[in-house]
Amino acid sequence: MILIVGLGNPGFRYKKTRHNIGFMAIEALQKENSFSKFKLNRKAKAEISNGQINGQEIFLAKPQTFMNNSGEAVKFLTKENGFTENSLIVVHDDFDLPLGEVKVSQNSGSAGHHGAQSIIEHLKTQNFTRVRIGIRPADKPQGSADLKAESFVLKKFAKNDEQKLAEILTQASQAIKNII
Repeated sequence: MILIVGLGNPGFRYKKTRHNIGFMAIEALQKENSFSKFKLNRKAKAEISNGQINGQEIFLAKPQTFMNNSGEAVKFLTKENGFTENSLIVVHDDFDLPLGEVKVSQNSGSAGHHGAQSIIEHLKTQNFTRVRIGIRPADKPQGSADLKAESFVLKKFAKNDEQKLAEILTQASQAIKNII
C-alpha cells in the first residue's frame, strides 16, 4: 500500500491558489484513475480516496489541517494505517522551482516549505519521497526583490495559466506513477 499526500489549504478561499497545487495534483490522479470520491475522515483530519494503479493499492489524502500543520494528519494516517516513510509520497508546491518544473526528491530537508517541515517534525524523519511542483513565474528569477513567497503562494492561478496548469498536473501525475 502507498499513501500519497497532496498538500494544500482547505476551503474555497484557497481552492485555485498556487499553494494548493498538491491538492490539485492528487485530484487529477484520482480522476484519471477512477478512484473513489474524496471523503472527510474526521479522525485523520484529511479527505481520503483510494484505488489501484498497476495492481498497487493507493490511498490519496488531502490534509484539512492547513499547510503548516500537515504533519498532524500525515502522522495519524501513517500510524493508524501502517504506512511507513518508504510507502509515503508527499506532493507539494515549490516556490524555488519555475512554474511547471516537477522534481522528485528522496530524504531531503524541507527547504523552507512549512508543510514539508511539519511532516518531517511529526514523523521525526525526512526519509520519504516528495514530488515538488514549481510555481514561481519563469520570468522571475529566484530571489527577485519584487516577488515574496508568503503572499505569492496564496495567489490564484490566472485564467491564462489554465492550459499550462493542466499540462503541469499531467506531468505531476506521470511523475507520481513513475515512483509507484
